[in-house]
Amino acid sequence: MIGIFDSGVGGMTVARAVETLLPDNQIIYYGDLARTPYGNKSPEAIIEYSIGNTEFLLGHGAKIIIIACNSAASVASDILRQTFAVPIFEVITPAVERAVASTVTGNIGVMGTRATIRSGIYDQKIIEQAPEFHVFSKACPLLVPLVEEGWIDARETKMILRKYLAPLKQKQIDTLVLGCTHYPLLKDLIRHRMGKNRVRLIDSSIEVALTLKVYLSENPDFGKTLQHGSQNKYFVSDLTKAAVATAEKIFGRHIDLEKV
Repeated sequence: MIGIFDSGVGGMTVARAVETLLPDNQIIYYGDLARTPYGNKSPEAIIEYSIGNTEFLLGHGAKIIIIACNSAASVASDILRQTFAVPIFEVITPAVERAVASTVTGNIGVMGTRATIRSGIYDQKIIEQAPEFHVFSKACPLLVPLVEEGWIDARETKMILRKYLAPLKQKQIDTLVLGCTHYPLLKDLIRHRMGKNRVRLIDSSIEVALTLKVYLSENPDFGKTLQHGSQNKYFVSDLTKAAVATAEKIFGRHIDLEKV
């Protein structure tokens, strides 16, 4: 079983991508809605939550973990790998690799939560691969709560998004990393604001799913140990109408969310 955790329902964009690319593999998802957003929490708190989330997923049969939360991935990935003896994937590295391969000008923008941007992880990883590139990062702390509330098409969301994107647009970036798995739900608004044909958007949800697919194809014996089937399970630490509506928007169908 493939275990996926996030601070809320945004990580379901990862679950949806995994479901699309690896339809025969069973998924177990945990969204920590009761403590969302992680982006405003301290690194110590995020690490504590991430360890607990991983223990929950492993306890329910997961044999692979995907950290679908950029905030958690930015501060807890190494600790989780040191703590748990299972393959652990995160959304940052695949997105970085795609961004570096996609840019023409070398001007790359990154939008994310405060915790992700504060960690500097995207800047570090991009510059490690391409020292001559320029990275422009922007913390967007209000976007996760807006998505979690289901305000995806609200006028207020569009106004806030315009303010966040303005400095990135001024830097004339040609590639923009959506450094939070909630942001693909705002992809159309972001693309419209940045220019459909001028800036390529990097969706970390799709990139990590592609990375997992390659890993399983290269490790077929391990892949055989995973539980297969279509009975995916979705757990949350709090259940709201907005969460149900957002999950249905992501998958295009009804999703049963179980509160634990």
